[in-house]
Amino acid sequence: MFPPAPAFLPSVTAAQMREVDRLMVEAYGVELLQMMEHAGRAVARVARARFLGGNVWGRRVVVLAGTGGNGGGGLVAARLLANGGADVRVLTTRADDAYGGVPAHQLGILRRIGVPVHSDGGPSERADLVVDAVLGYSLDGAPRGPAGRLIRWANGQPGPVLSLDVPSGVDATTGEAFDPHVRAAATVTLALPKSGLDAARDAVGDLFLADIGVPPALYARLGLPARPLFTDGDLLAL
Repeated sequence: MFPPAPAFLPSVTAAQMREVDRLMVEAYGVELLQMMEHAGRAVARVARARFLGGNVWGRRVVVLAGTGGNGGGGLVAARLLANGGADVRVLTTRADDAYGGVPAHQLGILRRIGVPVHSDGGPSERADLVVDAVLGYSLDGAPRGPAGRLIRWANGQPGPVLSLDVPSGVDATTGEAFDPHVRAAATVTLALPKSGLDAARDAVGDLFLADIGVPPALYARLGLPARPLFTDGDLLAL
Protein backbone atom coordinates (compact mmCIF):
# COMPACT_ATOMS: atom_id res chain seq x y z
CA MET A 1 0.00 0.00 0.00
CA PHE A 2 2.74 2.44 1.07
CA PRO A 3 6.53 1.93 0.92
CA PRO A 4 8.39 0.97 4.11
CA ALA A 5 10.19 3.51 6.26
CA PRO A 6 14.02 3.47 6.27
CA ALA A 7 15.78 1.37 8.88
CA PHE A 8 17.67 4.34 10.38
CA LEU A 9 14.46 6.15 11.36
CA PRO A 10 14.79 7.97 14.73
CA SER A 11 11.93 8.78 17.10
CA VAL A 12 11.17 11.94 19.08
CA THR A 13 9.64 12.83 22.42
CA ALA A 14 6.76 15.27 22.76
CA ALA A 15 9.23 17.97 23.85
CA GLN A 16 11.37 17.40 20.77
CA MET A 17 8.30 17.55 18.52
CA ARG A 18 7.27 20.85 20.07
CA GLU A 19 10.73 22.15 19.16
CA VAL A 20 10.36 20.83 15.61
CA ASP A 21 7.07 22.72 15.28
CA ARG A 22 8.60 25.88 16.75
CA LEU A 23 11.61 25.82 14.44
CA MET A 24 9.45 25.13 11.40
CA VAL A 25 7.65 28.43 11.98
CA GLU A 26 10.35 30.62 13.52
CA ALA A 27 13.50 29.43 11.72
CA TYR A 28 12.18 28.21 8.36
CA GLY A 29 8.97 30.19 7.83
CA VAL A 30 6.78 27.12 7.31
CA GLU A 31 3.43 28.09 8.79
CA LEU A 32 1.15 25.88 10.86
CA LEU A 33 -1.48 26.13 8.14
CA GLN A 34 0.89 24.41 5.70
CA MET A 35 1.82 21.63 8.12
CA MET A 36 -1.83 21.09 9.01
CA GLU A 37 -2.77 20.69 5.36
CA HIS A 38 -0.06 18.05 4.93
CA ALA A 39 -1.28 16.20 8.03
CA GLY A 40 -4.91 16.20 6.99
CA ARG A 41 -4.12 15.11 3.45
CA ALA A 42 -2.08 12.17 4.78
CA VAL A 43 -4.94 11.05 7.01
CA ALA A 44 -7.40 11.31 4.12
CA ARG A 45 -5.09 9.22 1.92
CA VAL A 46 -4.73 6.45 4.52
CA ALA A 47 -8.48 6.55 5.16
CA ARG A 48 -9.17 6.09 1.47
CA ALA A 49 -6.56 3.40 0.81
CA ARG A 50 -6.61 1.41 4.06
CA PHE A 51 -10.25 1.60 5.16
CA LEU A 52 -12.57 2.83 2.41
CA GLY A 53 -11.59 0.64 -0.53
CA GLY A 54 -10.10 3.47 -2.60
CA ASN A 55 -13.45 5.14 -3.33
CA VAL A 56 -14.99 7.35 -0.62
CA TRP A 57 -18.26 8.13 -2.42
CA GLY A 58 -21.16 7.78 0.03
CA ARG A 59 -19.02 6.27 2.78
CA ARG A 60 -19.88 7.46 6.27
CA VAL A 61 -16.98 9.05 8.14
CA VAL A 62 -17.09 10.69 11.56
CA VAL A 63 -14.17 12.97 12.45
CA LEU A 64 -13.53 13.76 16.13
CA ALA A 65 -11.68 17.07 16.47
CA GLY A 66 -10.17 18.80 19.48
CA THR A 67 -9.31 22.49 19.65
CA GLY A 68 -5.54 22.19 19.01
CA GLY A 69 -3.32 21.46 16.05
CA ASN A 70 -4.25 17.78 16.08
CA GLY A 71 -7.91 18.70 15.76
CA GLY A 72 -7.08 21.11 12.96
CA GLY A 73 -5.46 18.31 10.98
CA GLY A 74 -8.58 16.23 11.47
CA LEU A 75 -10.70 19.09 10.13
CA VAL A 76 -8.56 19.19 6.99
CA ALA A 77 -9.09 15.45 6.53
CA ALA A 78 -12.84 15.97 6.97
CA ARG A 79 -12.87 18.59 4.23
CA LEU A 80 -10.86 16.48 1.79
CA LEU A 81 -12.97 13.37 2.34
CA ALA A 82 -16.18 15.39 1.99
CA ASN A 83 -14.84 16.94 -1.22
CA GLY A 84 -14.33 13.39 -2.51
CA GLY A 85 -17.96 12.48 -1.89
CA ALA A 86 -17.84 10.91 1.58
CA ASP A 87 -20.74 11.51 3.98
CA VAL A 88 -18.74 13.28 6.70
CA ARG A 89 -19.85 14.37 10.16
CA VAL A 90 -17.55 16.27 12.55
CA LEU A 91 -17.83 16.05 16.33
CA THR A 92 -15.92 18.73 18.23
CA THR A 93 -14.90 18.88 21.87
CA ARG A 94 -16.04 22.51 22.22
CA ALA A 95 -18.35 25.02 20.59
CA ASP A 96 -16.97 27.00 17.63
CA ASP A 97 -16.00 30.04 19.70
CA ALA A 98 -13.53 27.93 21.71
CA TYR A 99 -11.44 27.32 18.59
CA GLY A 100 -8.73 29.82 17.72
CA GLY A 101 -6.00 30.38 15.14
CA VAL A 102 -5.59 27.85 12.37
CA PRO A 103 -8.03 25.24 13.79
CA ALA A 104 -10.73 27.95 13.83
CA HIS A 105 -9.86 28.75 10.22
CA GLN A 106 -10.28 25.10 9.25
CA LEU A 107 -13.56 24.85 11.16
CA GLY A 108 -14.86 27.92 9.37
CA ILE A 109 -14.14 26.34 5.99
CA LEU A 110 -16.16 23.26 6.96
CA ARG A 111 -19.06 25.44 8.05
CA ARG A 112 -18.98 27.31 4.74
CA ILE A 113 -18.94 24.18 2.58
CA GLY A 114 -21.79 22.63 4.54
CA VAL A 115 -20.12 19.76 6.42
CA PRO A 116 -22.24 19.05 9.54
CA VAL A 117 -20.39 19.95 12.75
CA HIS A 118 -21.73 19.06 16.22
CA SER A 119 -20.41 19.76 19.71
CA ASP A 120 -23.19 17.95 21.57
CA GLY A 121 -22.55 14.24 21.08
CA GLY A 122 -22.20 11.58 18.44
CA PRO A 123 -24.50 10.65 15.58
CA SER A 124 -26.70 7.60 15.96
CA GLU A 125 -25.89 6.07 12.58
CA ARG A 126 -23.04 3.63 12.06
CA ALA A 127 -19.85 5.05 10.56
CA ASP A 128 -17.63 3.20 8.12
CA LEU A 129 -14.65 4.98 9.71
CA VAL A 130 -13.97 7.18 12.74
CA VAL A 131 -11.04 9.61 12.50
CA ASP A 132 -9.56 10.42 15.92
CA ALA A 133 -8.07 13.93 16.07
CA VAL A 134 -9.06 14.77 19.63
CA LEU A 135 -5.70 15.00 21.41
CA GLY A 136 -2.12 14.94 20.14
CA TYR A 137 1.34 14.95 21.67
CA SER A 138 0.37 17.71 24.16
CA LEU A 139 -1.72 15.30 26.25
CA ASP A 140 -1.42 16.01 29.99
CA GLY A 141 -2.89 13.15 31.99
CA ALA A 142 -6.11 11.23 31.50
CA PRO A 143 -8.59 12.80 29.07
CA ARG A 144 -11.53 14.43 30.80
CA GLY A 145 -14.82 16.06 29.90
CA PRO A 146 -15.86 16.17 26.24
CA ALA A 147 -12.54 14.68 25.08
CA GLY A 148 -13.01 11.65 27.30
CA ARG A 149 -16.61 11.24 26.16
CA LEU A 150 -15.64 11.30 22.47
CA ILE A 151 -12.88 8.74 23.08
CA ARG A 152 -15.34 6.40 24.76
CA TRP A 153 -17.82 6.98 21.94
CA ALA A 154 -15.17 6.08 19.35
CA ASN A 155 -14.23 2.88 21.16
CA GLY A 156 -17.89 1.87 21.24
CA GLN A 157 -18.34 2.05 17.47
CA PRO A 158 -18.30 -1.13 15.38
CA GLY A 159 -16.19 0.45 12.62
CA PRO A 160 -12.43 1.06 12.70
CA VAL A 161 -10.73 4.13 14.16
CA LEU A 162 -7.87 5.97 12.42
CA SER A 163 -5.83 8.21 14.73
CA LEU A 164 -3.84 11.29 13.80
CA ASP A 165 -0.27 11.40 15.15
CA VAL A 166 -0.98 9.60 18.46
CA PRO A 167 -4.14 7.79 19.60
CA SER A 168 -5.97 10.19 21.91
CA GLY A 169 -5.25 9.32 25.52
CA VAL A 170 -1.80 7.84 24.83
CA ASP A 171 1.30 9.67 26.08
CA ALA A 172 3.45 10.35 23.02
CA THR A 173 6.72 10.14 24.95
CA THR A 174 6.21 7.20 27.32
CA GLY A 175 3.43 5.24 25.63
CA GLU A 176 1.33 5.23 28.80
CA ALA A 177 -2.28 4.57 27.81
CA PHE A 178 -4.61 6.48 30.12
CA ASP A 179 -8.24 5.71 30.89
CA PRO A 180 -9.81 6.39 28.47
CA HIS A 181 -7.67 6.08 25.37
CA VAL A 182 -8.49 5.38 21.75
CA ARG A 183 -7.94 1.85 20.49
CA ALA A 184 -7.05 2.59 16.89
CA ALA A 185 -6.89 0.23 13.94
CA ALA A 186 -4.21 2.50 12.46
CA THR A 187 -2.33 5.70 13.27
CA VAL A 188 -0.80 8.28 10.94
CA THR A 189 2.07 9.88 12.85
CA LEU A 190 3.69 13.08 11.60
CA ALA A 191 7.29 13.98 10.67
CA LEU A 192 8.92 11.34 12.91
CA PRO A 193 7.52 8.51 15.06
CA LYS A 194 6.86 9.49 18.66
CA SER A 195 8.96 7.59 21.18
CA GLY A 196 5.96 6.09 23.00
CA LEU A 197 4.25 4.54 20.00
CA ASP A 198 6.05 1.19 20.14
CA ALA A 199 5.12 0.69 23.80
CA ALA A 200 1.48 1.46 22.99
CA ARG A 201 1.23 -0.65 19.86
CA ASP A 202 -2.02 -2.28 20.99
CA ALA A 203 -3.61 1.18 20.91
CA VAL A 204 -1.74 2.38 17.80
CA GLY A 205 -2.60 -0.41 15.35
CA ASP A 206 -0.96 -0.21 11.92
CA LEU A 207 1.47 2.70 11.88
CA PHE A 208 2.13 5.10 9.02
CA LEU A 209 4.53 8.04 8.83
CA ALA A 210 3.56 11.23 6.98
CA ASP A 211 5.83 13.92 5.56
CA ILE A 212 4.73 17.40 6.73
CA GLY A 213 7.64 19.20 5.09
CA VAL A 214 10.32 19.18 7.81
CA PRO A 215 13.74 19.81 6.19
CA PRO A 216 16.58 17.45 7.19
CA ALA A 217 18.60 20.50 8.28
CA LEU A 218 16.13 21.09 11.10
CA TYR A 219 16.73 17.61 12.48
CA ALA A 220 20.48 18.27 12.39
CA ARG A 221 19.92 21.28 14.65
CA LEU A 222 18.35 18.93 17.19
CA GLY A 223 21.16 16.37 16.96
CA LEU A 224 19.03 13.89 15.02
CA PRO A 225 20.00 12.09 11.79
CA ALA A 226 19.70 14.56 8.92
CA ARG A 227 19.29 12.09 6.06
CA PRO A 228 16.18 12.49 3.88
CA LEU A 229 13.43 10.16 5.08
CA PHE A 230 10.83 10.31 2.34
CA THR A 231 12.84 9.23 -0.68
CA ASP A 232 10.22 6.61 -1.65
CA GLY A 233 7.12 8.73 -1.06
CA ASP A 234 5.45 11.11 1.40
CA LEU A 235 3.62 8.33 3.26
CA LEU A 236 5.55 5.37 4.67
CA ALA A 237 4.57 2.18 6.49
CA LEU A 238 6.30 1.38 9.78
